[in-house]
Amino acid sequence: MKVLKFGGTSVGSAQSLRNVKQIVENCNEHVIVVVSALGGVTNQLLEMTRLACAHDESYQQILQDMRQRHLDVIKEVVAPQLQERCNFIITQFIDDTLSGLYSCLYINHDLPETEIRRLSDSIVAHGEIMSSAIVASLIDGAVPFYSPEVIKTNDIDGKHALNPGLTDQLIKEKLGSIDSKCIVMQGFIAKDTETGDFTNLGRGGSDFTAAIVAAALNAECLEIWTDVDGFMTADPRTHPEATVIPTMTYQQAQAMCDAGAKVIYAPTLRPVAELGIPVWVKNTFNPMAPGTVIR
Repeated sequence: MKVLKFGGTSVGSAQSLRNVKQIVENCNEHVIVVVSALGGVTNQLLEMTRLACAHDESYQQILQDMRQRHLDVIKEVVAPQLQERCNFIITQFIDDTLSGLYSCLYINHDLPETEIRRLSDSIVAHGEIMSSAIVASLIDGAVPFYSPEVIKTNDIDGKHALNPGLTDQLIKEKLGSIDSKCIVMQGFIAKDTETGDFTNLGRGGSDFTAAIVAAALNAECLEIWTDVDGFMTADPRTHPEATVIPTMTYQQAQAMCDAGAKVIYAPTLRPVAELGIPVWVKNTFNPMAPGTVIR
């Protein structure tokens, strides 16, 4: 069994989604697919929340543009017989987002920061839910799974912190018991152990979700599919001569992440490194490239 994570750029357009479909359907083994929101959607949801909290109704146009973007993608990539159901799911969650933003619009400015954060976390979770609905409809035989059923956090000093023991147990019990060649789930989002409120693992948290799942189920490997060919010897935007690093140790990759390399989210490596699960970094737009393997 393998865990494949696809980031926002990988699910951000019709063409990239077709690549995702081909990559997943070419796998011979059981796979769990973890997806981010469509590229840019998380930023839009956060911006809309900010506008609504500032009593600025201009968020409404951003929301309608987001809705149309998702519906356009569905029309391009989802089989006709599944489009109506997929459109319904997207519309439902857009309506939920609208309801949350409407609440923000009329909140009292003296509302505690914790309550504003709770509303924001609830709104921003919809990005991954909508993208996973599209990806699950796109891939033949895929079974959708709701990540907050197994990814749990606790509030520690006002911050969301993974509850590792409960999360590991729930992944084994719930995900491990599903008999399907392909499961599609959301990255990033979670729920609070005590309150049941939406929370998340932080920006870049979809990588972390995938690593947690891979470790809990002792996956053969974790594949991080992104928009670069792997870890590079330098930033190719400023150093055109940069080349892909074919093999790295966990320690080398962690050092590069800690130094600012944005190829993968820094906390991702620890869960898989403890079990010796290899991590591949590969390019959704260039899937035949060998990528970087971290061992």
